[in-house]
Amino acid sequence: MLAATARLTRDLDLAEECTQDAYARALETWPHDGVPARPAAWLTTVAKNRALDVLRRESTLRRTLPLLVADPGPPAAEDPLPLVFTCCHPALSRDAQVALTLRLVCGLSTAEVARAFLVAEPTMAARVTRAKKKIAAARIPFRVPPPDRLAERLDAVLEVVHLVYTTGHAAPTGPQLVRRDLTDAALALARTLHRLMPASAGAAALLALLLLVDARRDTRTAPDGRLLLLAEQDRARWDAAAIAEGTRLLAGALRRHPPTRFAVEAAIAAVHAEAPTWAATDWTEIVGLYDVLLRLWPSPVVALNRAVAVGLRDGPRAGLAALDPLLAEPALATYGYLSAARADFLRRLGDRPAAAEAYREAIALTANDVERAYLATRLAEVTALR
Repeated sequence: MLAATARLTRDLDLAEECTQDAYARALETWPHDGVPARPAAWLTTVAKNRALDVLRRESTLRRTLPLLVADPGPPAAEDPLPLVFTCCHPALSRDAQVALTLRLVCGLSTAEVARAFLVAEPTMAARVTRAKKKIAAARIPFRVPPPDRLAERLDAVLEVVHLVYTTGHAAPTGPQLVRRDLTDAALALARTLHRLMPASAGAAALLALLLLVDARRDTRTAPDGRLLLLAEQDRARWDAAAIAEGTRLLAGALRRHPPTRFAVEAAIAAVHAEAPTWAATDWTEIVGLYDVLLRLWPSPVVALNRAVAVGLRDGPRAGLAALDPLLAEPALATYGYLSAARADFLRRLGDRPAAAEAYREAIALTANDVERAYLATRLAEVTALR
């Protein structure tokens, strides 16, 4: 809806307002008149009509009339890719590109976007506002660029799609571990990008990564909704077709040098996918791949994942030593996974009081109900009297 309306208004704020008005109208009329046969088309039509009313009042209809001729009717599902590429225009900074797309195209709240970037919510709100104003001032067109201009925006678009998937893969807030709407949208966008640019190693590697990780989606929680870590998952239920497709795409991406960040991440996922059991996981190879990834993409989160892999390879004491330097990393100050990793290593060492403190800290920094329940269970275990 937002993509369709924004193409008409060329004004993101107005498009958001009209989209919200359409939902409000639905809440007023559907309980009495019933849900229409094509709800998405109904909502999009109402949003566009609201936008046209505003444009008429502002005497700008004559400038948008050609768009109405080119786009006579609302489709049931609007292609979001033009809006993704608009948000990823090179006139915007990389952080602004990604944040704006997550907010407008994917419907993440400002708080969720802020969490993805490990920044405060007011900081992210200001960043999104500035980006929208820049798009309006620069009159950036709402369309997929021609083939010869795709490459200059591709890196940002790939990063956006990856962040959409990771946000859905472990939802920052709410009662469910996974937001299927986001993971499915990210997979669809990744497939479209690979189809548009089949020669792009980055697009192939990203699709490979998402397929290899998504292959585990049905085994990440128990029937009662309880979180299942990688060591507890039933590998026989992993999606073999997705793993095979991801591995094939990864092999092609790795033949191109230098490897992309997403190719290395996909290689890590492939090591997990190919291990027949948790005990058979090649942690030495995974640590080596994280070393490569840190050189390609220096990130506190990558450093955290590497430290965890070191602990799983060399033992919990080595893991804690690898985590210690990250305690002073500002970007991880409110990142619950750091506290959770420390808690697990401390528990395995038998230091129950320190593990309990770390689990309490992790719970305080975690807003997803499924993850909080898992951490609470672990906390109860280390605080239970012998």
